[in-house]
Amino acid sequence: MKALLGTKIGMTQIIGEDGAAIPVTLIQAGPVTVTQVKSVESDGYNAVQVAYGEGKNLSKAVAGHVKSAKVSPKEIREFRIDDLGEIKVGDSWDVTEFTLGDSVDATGISKGKGWAGTIKRHNFKRHRKTHGGKGNTRKVGSIGSMYPQKIFKGKRMAGHMGAEQVTVRNLTVAYVSAADNLIGVKGAVPGPKKGLIVINGGAK
Repeated sequence: MKALLGTKIGMTQIIGEDGAAIPVTLIQAGPVTVTQVKSVESDGYNAVQVAYGEGKNLSKAVAGHVKSAKVSPKEIREFRIDDLGEIKVGDSWDVTEFTLGDSVDATGISKGKGWAGTIKRHNFKRHRKTHGGKGNTRKVGSIGSMYPQKIFKGKRMAGHMGAEQVTVRNLTVAYVSAADNLIGVKGAVPGPKKGLIVINGGAK
């Protein structure tokens, strides 16, 4: 199954066969271990739950849940799949499941930007500085009208920016190192260095 959890290392570049520099994000990925297998008969859908990393001070609930897999994970994630095949609790896999040229999706938590105004957060334009412009040129303009005399939910305004789940789709695998558990994807992936990245190459 082509699905892994990993830690973002950072960006670099490699030289392709044509001599061109390729921007690559390196991810320390896997190995992951199966902690639970869900099926349509027992849970209503097919899915595989995998664990990654070495965690500390697990709660009794989590420790009991992963006991049969004999792991102490830092992160647990679930992937829906169509066919469970022969996958069972305790199975594990690593970056060798991927080959150069594979297309994958990368999911992570984007960098937090704190409180941001509408220009930075939503790409609004500023007010004019001349010909009658007054006050703060970066402030929000009209946010409502005479009717219905309220602000609708979802109105684009200043607020917390970033720190949300982002998925970048159809990235190409450009580098695989089984010895170092490294996988490199062409382009950028969301999140800071040392952030958790979910690599999905086939599961739903």
